[in-house]
Amino acid sequence: MKKILMAVAALSLTLTSCTSITKTAKNMDVETGMRSCSTAELEVSEQKATYTLRPIKAERRAGLRNVKNMAIRALLSEKGNADVLVAPDFIVEKHGRKVKSVTVTGYPAKYKNFKPAGAGCAR
Repeated sequence: MKKILMAVAALSLTLTSCTSITKTAKNMDVETGMRSCSTAELEVSEQKATYTLRPIKAERRAGLRNVKNMAIRALLSEKGNADVLVAPDFIVEKHGRKVKSVTVTGYPAKYKNFKPAGAGCAR
């Protein structure tokens, strides 16, 4: 009887150890963009503005694009919280691969007079 129980236990252990479960995760792209069916006027400053950013080590690690965006953000907040920088021009000073400074020049602009676009707005 012991031999039969041992054989059944060994057989069941063998059968259960050979099963494998495979799960496959699938992902799907979800559109996350926003659309606005409105128009606005853009009030652009007539004077060019310039700002020079000297990034710290943590800012440099995020990459050149991030440093340029930080320079634009700083320039816009310095010039009266403008909304966008028109015709930005960058001068990047590097020492080897390190970005020492980024100088951005452009025309600060603000949006004004928002209006709904009307019934012809395409989705």
